[in-house]
Amino acid sequence: MLDVLHRDQVALRIHDGAFSAMDLTARHPRTGELLSTVKFMVQTLAAAGELQRDLQRELTYDGLRAAEARGSKGGRRPAVAAEKTEAVRTAYLEGRSIAALARDHGVSRGAIRTAVADLLPDHTAGDPGVPAPELPVVLNMPGKVADFLRSAELEAAERAALDQGVTVRRGQGYTLRVSAVPAVHRGLLTRCQPLDGGQGVPAIPAQRKARREYENRVTALTP
Repeated sequence: MLDVLHRDQVALRIHDGAFSAMDLTARHPRTGELLSTVKFMVQTLAAAGELQRDLQRELTYDGLRAAEARGSKGGRRPAVAAEKTEAVRTAYLEGRSIAALARDHGVSRGAIRTAVADLLPDHTAGDPGVPAPELPVVLNMPGKVADFLRSAELEAAERAALDQGVTVRRGQGYTLRVSAVPAVHRGLLTRCQPLDGGQGVPAIPAQRKARREYENRVTALTP
């Protein structure tokens, strides 16, 4: 993969973490070969990844053998056969419980719920005109932005997202990993607008740079 990136003149850099200062595609200017330190690091990471994958595979097989020894067949239980679906629905309307129907047909309760989904009390038909709800997204917020926002006036959801963030140390500074829906991230970005300066307040370059980094990450969430 590194040879392909070198051929296409594409650099590979890690944005944050222990290897953020290293260009994993760096080559010697004369020989054109990967730098010895880079080659060693890539080989070490590949070996560690392969070891982790092999351990996971071995543990999975051990778990499967242990389950088989206990008599468990594993895998998903079968779904309700098409020719039995109407009978299951009729029985459910007549008062049979989902657990009883699952035992009668040798399937899981989830399979029965799927067969009678539109008959369940809490079923609501989806409106195709209503957009799907936003899901939380984890973004790295620079520490200087987080410090400013902690002393700012925030909405309840914004304050909760900030308080539940996970601190990750970065040398002398830190990054706050904030999990929130995109709307909350956009709200936090608006709150830290003063870091760009204006209205007679001079901007501090480090704070302005930190806000721009967070702005780039939030902007990337916009479809």
